[in-house]
Amino acid sequence: MNVTPTVNAESLRIGGLTRLTTIDYPGELAAVVFCQGCPWRCRYCHNRDLLDPEADTVVDWRKVIQFLTQRRGLLDAVVFSGGEPTAQQALPAAISEARALGFKIGLHTNGAYPERLQRLLPLLDWVGLDIKALPEVYDRITDVEGSGKPAWKSLSLLLESGVALEVRTTVMPDWAPPEVAAIAHALADAGVKDYALQGCETHHALDRNLPDRRFSLRELAGHIETGRFARFSLREA
Repeated sequence: MNVTPTVNAESLRIGGLTRLTTIDYPGELAAVVFCQGCPWRCRYCHNRDLLDPEADTVVDWRKVIQFLTQRRGLLDAVVFSGGEPTAQQALPAAISEARALGFKIGLHTNGAYPERLQRLLPLLDWVGLDIKALPEVYDRITDVEGSGKPAWKSLSLLLESGVALEVRTTVMPDWAPPEVAAIAHALADAGVKDYALQGCETHHALDRNLPDRRFSLRELAGHIETGRFARFSLREA
């Protein structure tokens, strides 16, 4: 499947650039391009500066390419994160240019745009997908009606594609063990093999009224059949 970009990479709005990370692409030294804009307003979001799709770019794409050109042989991968990278029409062109330099391509996505994600699959080497909840309760987190359907559709597309995939769930602080276990086991049923449970950092969250955490990640994980995953991780906020 060919991916022909329709919008120039120079149009990509960038909210930040991490020049070196060992944690955003498993097993690889990577740079992270933070893309501006997101269609959802998740209650625990701590990247409020990246939500506005019309915000001015912080780093020009040409400067990113210059940096990446200088880092060939030193970095292994480029990760496009956000915000929500697939919200921008310039993303395919930017990915293509980074890939042409010889870098592996990673994508952090919430799965809001499954059709766009499907078109990107031939260009991707690894994806970190946020699955926030079971489909029917997504709206309580994202404040967008029906947001669970595209997210779980994106999961299906990724599982069918064979692209290396990690699925992560950020735990709402008031969730009890049965709620978290239901999500994890639904993901295992769907075929997810690499799963991470993440803590929620409430002090800088979009929703200033988030309650205090009721259970530790270890307590929650104790109610999950973790053996159903090839890899299971806990990540504190």
